[in-house]
Amino acid sequence: MSPAGCSHVNAYKVDNWKQNLRVIYQCFVWSGTAETRRRKAKSCICHMCGAHLNRLHSCLYCVFFGCFTKKHIHEHAKNKRHNLAIDLLYGGIYCFVCQDYIYDKDMEQIAKEEQRKAWKLQGIGEKYTTWEPTKRELELLRHNPKRRKITTNCTIGLRGLINLGNTCFMNCIVQALTHTPLLRDFFLSDRHKCEMQSNSCLVCEMSQLFQEFYSGHRSPHIPFRLLHLVWTHARHLAGYEQQDAHEFLIAALDVLHRHCKGDTIRDDNGKKANNPNHCNCIIDQIFTGGLQSDVTCQVCHGVSTTIDPFWDISLDLPGSSTPFWPLSPGGDGSTVNGESHLSGSTTLTDCLRRFTRPEHLGSSAKIKCGGCHSYQESTKQLTMKKLPIVACFHLKRFEHSAKLRRKITTYVSFPLELDMTPFMASSKESRMNGQYQQTVDVLNNDNKYSLFAVVNHQGTLESGHYTSFIRQHKDQWFKCDDAIITKASIKDVLDSEGYLLFYHKQFLEYE
Repeated sequence: MSPAGCSHVNAYKVDNWKQNLRVIYQCFVWSGTAETRRRKAKSCICHMCGAHLNRLHSCLYCVFFGCFTKKHIHEHAKNKRHNLAIDLLYGGIYCFVCQDYIYDKDMEQIAKEEQRKAWKLQGIGEKYTTWEPTKRELELLRHNPKRRKITTNCTIGLRGLINLGNTCFMNCIVQALTHTPLLRDFFLSDRHKCEMQSNSCLVCEMSQLFQEFYSGHRSPHIPFRLLHLVWTHARHLAGYEQQDAHEFLIAALDVLHRHCKGDTIRDDNGKKANNPNHCNCIIDQIFTGGLQSDVTCQVCHGVSTTIDPFWDISLDLPGSSTPFWPLSPGGDGSTVNGESHLSGSTTLTDCLRRFTRPEHLGSSAKIKCGGCHSYQESTKQLTMKKLPIVACFHLKRFEHSAKLRRKITTYVSFPLELDMTPFMASSKESRMNGQYQQTVDVLNNDNKYSLFAVVNHQGTLESGHYTSFIRQHKDQWFKCDDAIITKASIKDVLDSEGYLLFYHKQFLEYE
């Protein structure tokens, strides 16, 4: 097709072409009402093979539906010399002479108007804000025709952060968030639609931060606006004292969740989102999981179940004042989740196994049993009812009690790939007396995760420094120490102490 556009459109633009095109968009493409959707489902089938799929297109000159994949619409266009057809899924118009999808300003305007009408009829408003290039952006595009290519050696997205005075706790979390695959895709596609009246939206600032990180600039970024907004919305973090990175993460997710309300979209039936927070904002879509708590009466064995949302899982460590149950499956060098269980070592799997073991609540914590109608001793067990897209594990290295305040430096090995199947509520029956028995469910790919960020703390409880490791590509890691970014090996990552571990569902990674 020539740069001037498709010359065959003018042959279509006769008589009532605008009204005819609107009818096609209303009835067969956008389908704003339930009735038109039912009509589309019944009538929109290939007139040659009867299929609903295979990129169905409709002829713009007559009532004919044909498969694009099987070239049935191509045969019709050739036989009837009907050169234009419309994609019934996306609304694009194809010219069989130019052999390409075309752009026509008048047709595009009709498509946008009918799409907005359909969304309004569905009661969901605009799903996203369309982008129209400004004069300045058009000028830049004309002077920069070459597209940026992302290669495995590309460093775009890597950018240091200036420490604004004991703000390493914030910098390491920002590095983890800006390298979260689905969160990156959300912000770089301009999906946030702000509804706040003032300039105090943390989501807008995060969106700008992503633009800064992936702009290609190499100089360290100064996150002063982010720090100011965090101080404004999470006042317990205000000031230049050293803060806890885990506490900052939870506070940041909470503020982002509250400011994302304008991005909440329900499905066609108005149902709530499929996560325990019943919120469809990007934060809950990615970070919210469901933790199932089963309390079992020791007399009648009745079970009371509750499911609570979580953004992270805090795990006890050996060496803390809390008794740590020895859970390693022996000192014979056996392997679970890719972790080597050498004698005396502790793994992330050990910590998760302890977290999900049955716990006897004792006589001092009796509950009123719904079956016995009296207070009885019970056991409590936590399992994962619903896994989040990003699983964040908080290793409880800072112990605060009435008697002591200290940092626990116990080494905990963690894997590059993690299978959460053993800790699911559905796998509970396969666990006998706290010992995991492997089942065929372990092959469930939905429960498999890849490590993409690790936050570490060096120093003591009173004086320390936070750094992070982030994964740039599938097997390329970098260490982020405020403004300094250096290449790191996988061994460097796995040998680190580990404070916060970030895992992403494998099948949702777009690497």
